Amino acid sequence: MPDSNFAERSEEQVSGATVIAQALKTQDVEYIFGIVGIPVTEIAIAAQQLGIKYIGMRNEQAVEACRLYTKFSARPSSIEAVPFVIEKAVRSSIYGRPGACYVDIPADFVNLQVNVNSIKYVECCMSPPISMAETSAVCTAASVIRSAKQPLLIIGKGAAYAHAEDSIQKLVEQYKLPFLPTPMGKGVVPDNHPYCVGAARSRALQFADVIVLFGARLNWILHFGLPPRYQPDVKFIQVDICAEELGNNVKPAVTLLGDINAVTKQLLEELDKTPWQYPPESKWWKTLREKMKSNEAASKELASKKSLPMNYYTVFYHVQEQLPRDCFVVSEGANTMDIGRTVLQNYLPRHRLDAGTFGTMGVGLGFAIAAAMVAKDRSPGQRIICVEGDSAFGFSGMEVETICRYNLPIILLVVNNNGIYQGFDSDTWKEMLKFQDAASVVPPMCLLPNSHYEQVMTAFGGKGYFVQTPEELQRSLRQSLADTTKPSLINIMIEPQATRKTQDFHWLTRSNM
Repeated sequence: MPDSNFAERSEEQVSGATVIAQALKTQDVEYIFGIVGIPVTEIAIAAQQLGIKYIGMRNEQAVEACRLYTKFSARPSSIEAVPFVIEKAVRSSIYGRPGACYVDIPADFVNLQVNVNSIKYVECCMSPPISMAETSAVCTAASVIRSAKQPLLIIGKGAAYAHAEDSIQKLVEQYKLPFLPTPMGKGVVPDNHPYCVGAARSRALQFADVIVLFGARLNWILHFGLPPRYQPDVKFIQVDICAEELGNNVKPAVTLLGDINAVTKQLLEELDKTPWQYPPESKWWKTLREKMKSNEAASKELASKKSLPMNYYTVFYHVQEQLPRDCFVVSEGANTMDIGRTVLQNYLPRHRLDAGTFGTMGVGLGFAIAAAMVAKDRSPGQRIICVEGDSAFGFSGMEVETICRYNLPIILLVVNNNGIYQGFDSDTWKEMLKFQDAASVVPPMCLLPNSHYEQVMTAFGGKGYFVQTPEELQRSLRQSLADTTKPSLINIMIEPQATRKTQDFHWLTRSNM
């Protein structure tokens, strides 16, 4: 007589939503960020039933998973194929250079019922393999570094992804080499390290004769590696896990393809064979230190100005004084992000997120929410400081409701200059409107003066502050950091025409440096 229990199991049905959720759970996915609607709602509910946390967002632009530039994209041909496609997507996202992947699941799959026995789940993918550079290339790179008269290390976000902080810091300290972090490479070696030359960035780039790129791309952030920002004959040593990235824009003198942490250890081993150290009292170090000193003095002079409204430097110097050393700094905006990088310090790796390579506005609050979810679960008490320009905040401002709904440990700083790049004060605004309507006379970069963005936060139960003076800024930030029960938003009014300090870049040769 047939086993009735076996017959029941063989006829048991499972929904596509459950298959999708279980496939994600099998790949150790802990969080899902999304916007529900039929049929996404069913997937979210199924995920929560399996113990995955679902964070409902308000703006699709801030998850960014569906953008066109993905490492892998696929549409499963059947429910049975879903676990295999999801495993491939997860594996592709973390192998090699990390990146987004896209799985397009037809809507009718979600509520489709299939026999439970027809589904085979794929076990969690293995950790990414660690690759190493060719020995001969490592030897050549070490030789080029030793022969450098004016060396510079550029530490990119690839070094942070590779957890290469210990080996790179050893390289910096053991051989007395100046280094410059890219925005998301900040903290791999602390920003306050004596060999960090971030305060002399332009001078360091312009006169270095050998530059080692650790997971940093020669894109617009680094001026594509081209003159006049660099010497025409500068030698680049490129360390990257992505083969396609090698040689972009500039032909490197040496390429080291592999895991950045592993390759850095190879370099250390090779350099150790022959005792060597870059002279800390060299002319190059003297030039860099002098430039750092003068730039820091110029920034401090701007920060010390007592006139109101405040300028960017005044704001960021007061913020920097109170920031916890282990906080995550998220930033987006034009001048807000660019100036903020130079003043707001990072002491730990993987603790800064910004608009990145594409300068995409609207991602800041999404980044902050993701960081806050992880911090809340794994490091209770750790704060996320999200520094936004007023224009950038407008892209995803309704995510404030998401922040309040989940009561996340986020402090939003909106640096408000009434515009995109620059704006006007309320008196100038009123004068303009006397002549014609706003659509005809108001410059396109202007926003409504003195907008009370802090009221968006208070509308949802968080704390909001409108500040116009350094004293108000200090007090509101101190209160926000002390109150761990609610998120807060500090709306900081600055001079509408404020900008960065004057750049002194000009073309020079090494002979008249």
